[in-house]
Amino acid sequence: MCKILDKSRSLLYYNIKRIMSKGGEKVEITDIRIKKVTGDGKMKAVASVTFDNAFAVHDVKVIDGPEKLFVAMPSRRTPDGEYRDIAHPINSEMRGMLENKVLAAYDAIEDEEDIAAEAE
Repeated sequence: MCKILDKSRSLLYYNIKRIMSKGGEKVEITDIRIKKVTGDGKMKAVASVTFDNAFAVHDVKVIDGPEKLFVAMPSRRTPDGEYRDIAHPINSEMRGMLENKVLAAYDAIEDEEDIAAEAE
């Protein structure tokens, strides 16, 4: 089991290093897949985001906040009960780009559902 985790971590590190070492080029979001969540909760959707056709981050959440929708990064509960992000942007420019694109993809799905409902 430990060897599998070590191999997974090594592969994750390799992919992150490969994406980030593009010689100063910006990382691009090349795919976003949205799955809507049904129910009355605050979580509205879960997204998978692919960067540069090389690295995917799953379980990115669209949350209905007190003032607006926002994007929450995938997290894991620690033994002491806190939640820690597994993957996250490290600067505001990347966070803004990620949030804008994920929310735009979510809005596009909402618009498609509205059009389908009107057609019925």
